[in-house]
Amino acid sequence: MVGGGLLATAVVMLLAAWRSSGFLSDLLLNLGASVVLAAISYVIFDPLFEEARKARVQEHLSFDQEAFVARLDRCRRVRILDTWTILLDDQHRQATLAAVEAALRNGAEVNLLLLDPDCTAAQQRSEELERQGVDVPGHIRANLRHLMALRRKLGENERFQVRVYDASPSIQLYQWDGRSLISFFPVGKLSFNVPQLEVDMGSPLGGFVHARFEELWDHDQATVPLERYDRLTVTLGDESSDYLRAEMAYVEVDGEHYIDCERSRPNLSLTARVPMPPRTPGSTPRVFTLVEPVDEERAPVTRRFDEKYGPARAERTILRLAPQ
Repeated sequence: MVGGGLLATAVVMLLAAWRSSGFLSDLLLNLGASVVLAAISYVIFDPLFEEARKARVQEHLSFDQEAFVARLDRCRRVRILDTWTILLDDQHRQATLAAVEAALRNGAEVNLLLLDPDCTAAQQRSEELERQGVDVPGHIRANLRHLMALRRKLGENERFQVRVYDASPSIQLYQWDGRSLISFFPVGKLSFNVPQLEVDMGSPLGGFVHARFEELWDHDQATVPLERYDRLTVTLGDESSDYLRAEMAYVEVDGEHYIDCERSRPNLSLTARVPMPPRTPGSTPRVFTLVEPVDEERAPVTRRFDEKYGPARAERTILRLAPQ
């Protein structure tokens, strides 16, 4: 665009010089020739300068939450890949959610990939941060709880997508349009408090991180939508027929799965057909019996429901799925 503007200016000057005479003609001719050379130089060297700009890496001492949030409402694309994001902790949550909503109203695409709180990698990351007393699964569940609330508030919006992944976390990515902050997961330290590399997504490093994001995002076995983390499809019935098919809240504690039937308590003689594992696409439904949790189960299971969904407004009707 700049090169075209310079060439157009040069043409106007040369035409004016052709129609003029004397000193003015010489002046316009010299200026026109200079502008032509400037335009040619721009066309030749600007791509080289652009590549140099893309390859430039700027280092920040830590992750600046306020600066990132301030950019969100003006972005057309936002991507986050992390274990959990500090943007949804108490201090920045309201500003972050408001900025995300503003970005979506402006037509932005917002994609978040967070670690599955029930996977082995989440527990391993907690062990790495044991000295700091960081409960990684707890932080992730709190993040996902707020994102589920935002999803319900927004309704169906294909430009807002959240997924959880079950894989070893390797790279932290915070992208706004064509720029991003990248860091890694040091042992014993929070990734937010270590140096962050600001890169152009068109650079080799940006391309590498983009490929990692896409690989996880599209991995059917390791990554699932927020909706599948949120609810479990349960079909209640007996040998002759099905009575109810519903999306129910569920948690996993010590390898056992529990469902919340909310205010309706089904007959315990019924069976439940449930796809297992619940977050694996196309899982084959298995048949379970419904069992009342014993007293020692109730407290940790209720606590896990509260972590995942928030405190219940009424008493939960919790049943354990016992394999037949």
